[in-house]
Formats: sequence, C-alpha cells, structure tokens
Amino acid sequence: MRLTSREQQPEGKQIQGNSALSLSVSDVSSCCSDEVKFVTWDSPFDPENPKDWPRLKKWRITIIISLFAFTAPMSSSMSAPALDVISKELSIPTGLQTNLIMSIFLLAYSLGPFIFSPCSEIWGRKRILQTGNAVFLVFNFACGFSRTDSQLVVFRFLAGVGGSASVGIGSGVLSDCWGVENRGQAMSIYQLAPVMGPVIAPIIGAYIAQYTTWRWAFWSLSLFCILLQLIAFVAFPETYTPRLLHLKALRLRRSTENPDLRTEWDDKTLAKVLRISLMRPWKMLATQPIVQSLCLYQAFNFGMLYLIISSLPTLWEGRYSMNKGLASLNYLSLLGSFIGSSIFGPTIDSFYRYLTQRSNQQSCKKESPNSEIPRSKSDTEGVPEYRLPLMVPASIVSAGGIFLFGWSAQAKMHWSVPNIGIVLFTGASMICYLSIQMYLVDTYTRYSASASAASCFLRSVAALTFPLFAPSLFENMGYGMGCTMLGCICLGLGVPAPILLWKYGARLRRFSAFVL
Repeated sequence: MRLTSREQQPEGKQIQGNSALSLSVSDVSSCCSDEVKFVTWDSPFDPENPKDWPRLKKWRITIIISLFAFTAPMSSSMSAPALDVISKELSIPTGLQTNLIMSIFLLAYSLGPFIFSPCSEIWGRKRILQTGNAVFLVFNFACGFSRTDSQLVVFRFLAGVGGSASVGIGSGVLSDCWGVENRGQAMSIYQLAPVMGPVIAPIIGAYIAQYTTWRWAFWSLSLFCILLQLIAFVAFPETYTPRLLHLKALRLRRSTENPDLRTEWDDKTLAKVLRISLMRPWKMLATQPIVQSLCLYQAFNFGMLYLIISSLPTLWEGRYSMNKGLASLNYLSLLGSFIGSSIFGPTIDSFYRYLTQRSNQQSCKKESPNSEIPRSKSDTEGVPEYRLPLMVPASIVSAGGIFLFGWSAQAKMHWSVPNIGIVLFTGASMICYLSIQMYLVDTYTRYSASASAASCFLRSVAALTFPLFAPSLFENMGYGMGCTMLGCICLGLGVPAPILLWKYGARLRRFSAFVL
C-alpha cells in the first residue's frame, strides 16, 4: 500500500510513483490520528495501475471501446437509404423534415458527452459506458416501432444521447491505459470506429430496406448492441485511476480499520463535477486558440462526410440511374477513412518518435534554441506538435478530393471518378482527424475529455447542419461550383492551423490555464 500525507501532497496534483512518501500498513497506526493519509499506487509499476496492465489486456479494452464507438454512429446513417420509404409510410413531407430524421440523432450525439464525461469522473468509465449503451439499444429498438414522425424523432434523439457515451469517455479510456509514446495506434483504431460506422451502415441499411423493411435497420442494430453489452460486462474492466484508487481506499479502510485513508478525489460530488465539467468545454472553446482552430477544421471535415453521405442517394439513383442496392455500394468509397487510419495512424506515431529522438540529439549537441524543431520535454516524451506534420499534406489532398468529386459528378464522368474523389477526401481527412485528436490529448492531458467534448459538439453540429443545406447548395450552384467553394474552405481551415501551431503551440500552452 502506498500512502501520502496531506502535507506531502502538492495541491491539485496527482501523486504517482516516486513523488509520494511511502508508508507501510504498520506506519498507519503510528501516525497522528488527525492526519489524513492519501492512497496511491504501491510502486511506479503497480499491476493495478491501468498503464501497467499487460499489453494484451489493453488491446482488449481498446477493441471493446472501439466497437461501442462503431455501433452507435451506425444508427445515424443506417436509415439514409430508406428515408424515402420512411417518409411515405409515416407521411413525412420530403425535404428538411425528412433529413431531420437522420440529423436529430447527431444533435443528441453532440449533447450527451457533456453529461457522460463528468458522470464517469464520479462512477467510473465502465458503469457509464454500459448505462449509455443500454439507453441507446432500448430507444433505438423503439425506433422500429414508431408509427408517427414525432415518435421516430423523439426515439432517435434519446438513442443519440445514449449512444454518445462511448464518444464522451472513449479518449479518456485510452488515456487511462496507454502511455503517450504508444497511444497513437490504439487511438487510430478507436477514432476510426465512429467514422467507419456511418460509412458501412448505409450499405447494410439499403439492402435491409430493399429486401425486408426499414424497421429492421433499427432492430438488427439493437440486437448487436445486446451482444456487445454482454461482452463488455465480462471483459471490460474499470480503467479510471481515481475510481480505482477510491475502491482501493475503501478496501484498505476495512482491512486496517483506519477511517483517515483517502484519495485526493474523495471530495468530488456530482453537482460539483457537473458544474465544473459542463462549463469547462465552453470555456475551452471560448478561450483556447488551439481548440478553436483544430476543432473547427475537424467539424468541417465531419460535416462534409455527412454531406456526402446524404447526397449520394440523389447522385447515384437520380443522376446515374442506379437501383437502390447498386447505388449503396458506392458508399464503399467512404472506406478511404480506413486506409487513412490503418496506414497513417502508426505513421503519426513514427513521426512522433523520430522527431523526439532528433530533438534530443539536437539538445545533446547544444544547438541553438532557435532550432526549427520544437524542443522535446524528455528523452522518451516529445511535444504535442510532433503529431502535426502530416496534417498539411493531408489537408491539401482532402481539398483535392472534394474538387474531384464535385467536378466529376457535375460532368457525369464514369462512376469510379467521383468515388476516387471521395476516397481521397475521407482518407486524408482521417489523417487530420487522428492528428488533431492525439494533439488535443497530449496537450490537455487531464482535461482532454473536456477538449474532446468540445470537439464532439462542433463535429455533431456540423454533421447535423451540412446535410440540411446540401440539396439547395447543389441545386443552385451545381456539384462543381458547390464543391469548389467547400474545397477552398477546407484549404483555408486545414493548412494554416498546423503551421501556426508548430510555431506558436508551445507559447499558447504556457499561457493556458488548462495545460498542466
């Protein structure tokens, strides 16, 4: 058991490893009765510490949280190919109200993390994750029984709130388990999941709508969630360090009969955490240039993804005269995000290690402080800017994919050409997405969940609004000019941000109240 006295504990800092004063169980009884002892890990390599768990166990946790993050977003687009059928059966006017059926899920998806993230700081990751998934599967199942458009919209909204739990705490789970030098590969798999879900879902939804009924699009997904819930109940442990130490302190109080054993998080209450955590993402959006610049670009890319998803049925079934099943196969071009993640996710880690090593070599040679590479923090840990080098070329390729998609669709070229544009856009935007998420986690560490919540809110708002104006955009400007405008915005947001952060990121972190 590792204990620290209040006098030895720096205010507001987590005590780990050799920073704590070590006491044995027998020392507790000899201490003054009015002195509170703080429980922490037994050693710098404690097997109860999630960061010291076996690698296989960490990957099991990563895969399970990624499956949660994959499943819920599927519901956002699984109904897209069947919107016309749903509209006819439920007598919903076409246009804005029809698109609202798909988009309302994303509105709830943007709000849920503000609830689930602070709750996980009280009750831990596991309980909140399973509670959110239970809410999602119940109301997603209820969507299949909807008889009116109002019922469907309400059920979709509630399902979106529950489904957002994995987004609200997923990055935190990976941060709990993985060290910064090995986090990239796990993060790339996890961050790929919520993008892959909406990509695969329309293909499944199209064939379900064509051969059965649109209601099975909701029922089948809920059945899969039940299976996932059972797996997580058995194979997904608690990972949140404060929660684990709190449980450890409870055990030690019983075994030593010492009521003065505490952790530094024991005074947390839900009201206090909610008050702080509900405000923190908004404060970060309002005051942090890092969050503002990166999350705005990330939101644009996510909005573009859903704009493409919502416009493909009209493009392929209308302009290219394909049937519903054949048209749905064009959604496979969205798997460019898988290429971007699987190939370049590990590459981001490789760049990080290379730049860290190079910075350390420069330090050993006592080079000028005006070196072009930001200075590394230690021999094994670099600076967050080492996550950004791939963002500039990826942003250019992403915009190029938008241009190619728009003008090839405008000219009604062979179906493969617009799909190549989509592959380029989704693959490159996934590289940017991973770089941004890793940068935010490395920068804000303990407050990374709040940064992720702010990012999730902007992404979901963009995903909600972009499909709503897509029909009028392409109708008035055409695919070519419409995508030209969007591609220029992509360049304007994506290229300057990493360049400026590479130069000024360290200075911004020094003046930030959210960087520990």
